[in-house]
Amino acid sequence: MYKIDSRILGMVGTNCYLLCNMDIKECVLIDPADSQDEISRMIDESGCSLKGILLTHGHFDHIMAADAVRDKYDVKVYASCDEKNTLEQPHINLGEAYGLKLSVKADVWHKDGEILKLAGFDIEALHTPGHTEGGSCYYIREIGVLFSGDTLFCGSVGRTDFPGGSMSEIVRSIKEKVMVLPDDTKVYPGHGEGTSVGYERVNNPFLVN
Repeated sequence: MYKIDSRILGMVGTNCYLLCNMDIKECVLIDPADSQDEISRMIDESGCSLKGILLTHGHFDHIMAADAVRDKYDVKVYASCDEKNTLEQPHINLGEAYGLKLSVKADVWHKDGEILKLAGFDIEALHTPGHTEGGSCYYIREIGVLFSGDTLFCGSVGRTDFPGGSMSEIVRSIKEKVMVLPDDTKVYPGHGEGTSVGYERVNNPFLVN
């Protein structure tokens, strides 16, 4: 049995998710947006042991608490091998525009299609560039769940006017990596309400030809 808890954190309302495997009482954190205290409360209330932190991409609003949570729980941070520049450089991760000298280094740089075995789940890292150079979605086939970061939203796609962004690339990423998943796949985006692959296939104006 699995459970997904979430918090909306930070100055731009970013979704931070906790994926819990209730059978073995272990969990994975996706996008520690801000507020170590609030994230710690979510983890502690779950009754699960944190086993890793997944970053969908390197923009400041998704990584502000990454170092603090990593240090507190002594876990590894995972990110795409193509996202180093965004994560490590404040002028690319947009933190500089908000007066933040924010730089995060992942412990594990994953490749496209790599399976991350965490908290009893097989988590497939799908590299979906377009919002950033190394944006990723995380797919857990066994439970039909996709964490899409800022790649795919309900009825929309991520912005592409930031460094490393490309509209043609993000649409191609979604069509080739996400729209091939089952219709009933539940999608948990980086901002806003959740959706499903089937709904977006029919209703998303960026994807409907």
